[in-house]
Amino acid sequence: MRQRRTDLALEAKELWEESAQDTARLEGVEALSQTREGFQTETVRILDERGEQALGKPPGQYITLTMDGLARREEDAFPRAARAIAGELAQLMAGITPDGLVLVAGLGNRAITPDAVGPKVHEHTLVTRHLVAQMPEHFGSLRPVASLSAGVLGTTGMESAELIQAVCRRLSPACVVAVDALASRSLKRLCRTVQLSDTGISPGSGVGNHRRALDRASLGVPVLAVGVPTVVEASTLAADLLGAEQLPPLGEGGGLLVTPKDIDSQVDDLAKVIGYGISLALQPGLDVADLDLLLS
Repeated sequence: MRQRRTDLALEAKELWEESAQDTARLEGVEALSQTREGFQTETVRILDERGEQALGKPPGQYITLTMDGLARREEDAFPRAARAIAGELAQLMAGITPDGLVLVAGLGNRAITPDAVGPKVHEHTLVTRHLVAQMPEHFGSLRPVASLSAGVLGTTGMESAELIQAVCRRLSPACVVAVDALASRSLKRLCRTVQLSDTGISPGSGVGNHRRALDRASLGVPVLAVGVPTVVEASTLAADLLGAEQLPPLGEGGGLLVTPKDIDSQVDDLAKVIGYGISLALQPGLDVADLDLLLS
């Protein structure tokens, strides 16, 4: 039976629990729920091969932030969401050199709106490498940060991984933060959640075009991933809406991906909050007002 498609570790855990017998226990996985800045955060830690086989994801830590308040445009939701992302990302970076260069890589295709999160985050990331190097007397207190929008194979002729590997060889960053679109199993999580992990990322996963993975093995440095589910596979959505155990046959529609009708504005909002969150995590001495000034 073909599995419902999801890139979220939290949903993979939910699917395992739905399909398991009552007496079964999910071995090799730990889960924790808490709140940060008023938003629900759920952490799934895959500890070993047992957890990897059960959930189909490499061992590591996966944090899912649910930001319903941001989608409803509640008052002060944006700064709280940015701080929440920053706080979770800072935890994942705990073992990384605090003043080392960080490369932020925005993955995806700017011409396809659900896949444009990464390139748009690139526009909202505070880059400081050149400032720290050229004017240390003014900017020496900032962490050096470089950023690029890697593009896609069809428009650049290069795999995202090839480009980022080349940049890593030249810059020798302490770590890479990769941002990309993801796929969810559920409409309720589309454009309302952010997943952060310390396991790397597979570019193109959100639009069903998996490319070479970006992780410590391929880049030689830690890779932290930030992803936003912007699409749900049509057959997965149909199965959930129908409460069906098996994915229904959709014929020629089997490869369809569903996305919200206002995806353009949602991607813009999410790209900005993620860009600010990453910048706050990398520059803990700044706040949202500072970033408004520096990025305007």
